Parts: sequence; structure tokens; C-alpha cells
Amino acid sequence: MTTTIAVFDADDAEGHVQALGTLLHACVHDGASIGFVLPFSQADAEAFWTLNVLPAVRQGRRLLLVACKDGRIAGTGQLDYDTPPNQPHRAEIRKVMVHPDFRRQGIAKALMAGLESAAHRLGRGLITLDTRTGDKAEPLYLALGYRVAGVIPDYCRDPFKDHLDATTIMYKAISA
Repeated sequence: MTTTIAVFDADDAEGHVQALGTLLHACVHDGASIGFVLPFSQADAEAFWTLNVLPAVRQGRRLLLVACKDGRIAGTGQLDYDTPPNQPHRAEIRKVMVHPDFRRQGIAKALMAGLESAAHRLGRGLITLDTRTGDKAEPLYLALGYRVAGVIPDYCRDPFKDHLDATTIMYKAISA
């Protein structure tokens, strides 16, 4: 089956909050370091979309890309372009996630390409992101041309245990 990548507006996201929550819930329970720790419920996951993502998308501060495959939401990625006046050239990639059932099928790479294209259309020539140091996503970002700006030790809690993980700050210049 073909994977489709679509921009979801706030109404689209609102209509799919349960499925988006299911994606986030599965990713966190699979160990993704995307801002949440266990215990983490389906209600917690849905609240993230409703209280955090939908308002930003509705206000035109964030773009939400959604990958669908086999009739299911397989992955998402966000482009935050709500930058201060001295950074109109920059955007930040946030919360790229692929459901464990759909990994290793090129979905994250397709989402990243879509986010980079959106940044280009918005006139953003610098993209930043952060990822847990040593995480599965780090080699993907490096392969896509992202460069390491630095590592911050003890940046975030591990989702499963009382342990602090480092994060790697990355960037990529694109033609805007």
C-alpha cells in the first residue's frame, strides 16, 4: 500500500484526535523520547493534540504533516515556524514520530522531506531540531544532511526509568 503524506489543518486534526493520540501513545510506550514519561495514558496523548498542537495549527504557528498507510495514521511531524522577530529565516522540526507497526518503511524520511519542503515554501532557510543522543532517529537526521551543533547532557528524563538523557541539537541549511 502507498503511504500518503498530507497537511492536516486544525479541523482535520480535531477530527482525528483519537487516532493521533493512539500514535503518540504507542510511540511513547515504545520508548520514544518526545517529551513524555510513563505512566502515559491514551487520554494524556489526546490532550497533547487538543491542548498543544491544535491551537498552534489553528493560529498558523505550526504545520502538521500526517502520514497515512493502510487506512491508519502511521506517522506525523510538525514544523514550528512561530519564531521571534530576529529569526524569520528559521523553523524547528518537532515530534517526528512513526507508529512502531510502520517503522523502517521510509515514512520518517518522507515526513522530513515534506517538512523541509514546507520550510522552503515559508522562506525558512535554517531548520533546527533536537533528538535524544544515541536515539534511533539520530542516524536518519545525519543521513538527511543535518549537522550536530552540540550535545546537552542531562537534558530530559528517560520515558521508562528515573534517568536523565542527553539531547543532540542539530541543524540544516536549506535554500529558502
